[in-house]
Amino acid sequence: MATSTYQLRANSQQFKKFAQGEDCTLAAIDIGTNSIHMVIVKIQPSLPAFEIIAREKDIVRLGHRDRHTGRLTDEAMERSLKALRRCQALANSFQVDSLVAVATSAMREAPNGRDFLQRIKTELNLDVDLISGQEEARRIYLGVLSAVDFNQQPHLLIDIGGGSTEISLVETHEARFLSSTKVGAVRLTQDFVSSDPITDREFITLQAYIRGRLERPIEELREYIKPGEAVKMIGTSGTIETLAEMLAMAELGSTPNPLHGYSFTLKNLDRLIKQMRKLDYEERSDLPGMSEKRAEIILAGAIILREAMDLLGVSEIMLCERALREGVIVDWMLSHGFIESRLSYQSSIRERSIMAIAKKYRVNMDCCQRTAKFSLQIFDQLQGVLHNWDTEAREMLWAAAILHNCGLYISHSAHHKHSYYLIRHAELLGFNETQVEIVANLARYHRKSKPKKKHTNYQNLIHKRQRQMVSELSAIMRLAVALDRRQIGAIAHVDSVYEPDQKHVTLKLIPTHSDDSCELELWSLQYKKAIFEEEFDVTVSATLLI
Repeated sequence: MATSTYQLRANSQQFKKFAQGEDCTLAAIDIGTNSIHMVIVKIQPSLPAFEIIAREKDIVRLGHRDRHTGRLTDEAMERSLKALRRCQALANSFQVDSLVAVATSAMREAPNGRDFLQRIKTELNLDVDLISGQEEARRIYLGVLSAVDFNQQPHLLIDIGGGSTEISLVETHEARFLSSTKVGAVRLTQDFVSSDPITDREFITLQAYIRGRLERPIEELREYIKPGEAVKMIGTSGTIETLAEMLAMAELGSTPNPLHGYSFTLKNLDRLIKQMRKLDYEERSDLPGMSEKRAEIILAGAIILREAMDLLGVSEIMLCERALREGVIVDWMLSHGFIESRLSYQSSIRERSIMAIAKKYRVNMDCCQRTAKFSLQIFDQLQGVLHNWDTEAREMLWAAAILHNCGLYISHSAHHKHSYYLIRHAELLGFNETQVEIVANLARYHRKSKPKKKHTNYQNLIHKRQRQMVSELSAIMRLAVALDRRQIGAIAHVDSVYEPDQKHVTLKLIPTHSDDSCELELWSLQYKKAIFEEEFDVTVSATLLI
């Protein structure tokens, strides 16, 4: 196996160290259902490469939710806060230049998950990105790709977490299929196992449930495997690492160092499951290679892996020690423009994902691309003089402009509300949950009412700055929509000129055809400009340049 190398470039004043050829440290925290992990890496521009210099892991069982309400328990949240404080302290001791945190299944599904995210922000001043299941699968893919050379061959990836299992079909330059299914070692142990050792009845029920939940995504995945194509399987994260350690101890009498790259067979996994199902917690804890804290949930995790391998027709799996945490690091580097390598195609993941959703809902692309063009022209021309939103906000504005009319797929009536719903529940890869919420809200407010506190979708934006972004950028998009009122491309270009002394914005419009008076576009601007004027405290006029 070859280890991937990252080519780096500095394009941001925020990280002058890159430009000066100095090492830089980054940290990534993964708040999972079973545990909280952190990895700290050193970026070495002179090589160029990144090196893992520290890891932190704590079993917090955040997914041990209240059985009746599904809420995160006070005890689990306290354990998580303590673990996060330790992560912060370790990151501070390494003087990291940036710390990125993500949350997955447990936080996504709990009714009080977002409240806990806000509590983390308030008590620890730590921003945590809530990511979807498919986005989790994508970042796991990036993490694996940073450690394994696929040799231009397709690979199956499986990551068994506490609350969900991600199964993907990937190759060097493409993730062909990404999936996330709500079967996880903590979730299933809590829901299906009440005896110790497990009874035959519970074992059969658990096995049948897992197989039933995995059948559909695996069936869909199979459609992406070409006839006669050989695929290899890679497993990541704690459950599969523990199983690999146990099987290595049984086979070799010791644990390989590193464990990365160790392979084991479905046949040997079957033997281990048969052994473990007869043992109670204490006896499982005593098995060589077993972690005491994982002994409670290991059987459910092993059955998930066993059923997945069987359904996929795979007889052997290789362990990769890199997963979501490292994928978060790679994704951060990609999004900030620090990587120029065979991974660089991933930087277009947002665009490709948005275009796929637009195609799915039969969006009028000519119209929406004009709306996006005008939105970005106004954004760029007024940046630094009327607003100070960054490149990240610009990308979300573009995404919303492309998808703002997707609600027409459902109905013309209130289609802006339908657009919000479709975007909010789409799998927009490359965006975290908060960013998806912002994009959906931007589309929601491209017409009709301006954002109001009483609107539930607007309330979903926790921070004042997020609500301000939606209010200001949606006002910009309203002007862009007006500029294409007839949806025939009557306006070719817009120049926005701000006169601070008069607090006035002039929109200088260049028509596509010199003999077109663009009366309907000018009328539409006059009608729609009020919200923009109110939001930015300016007046707006338009001039047609013929």
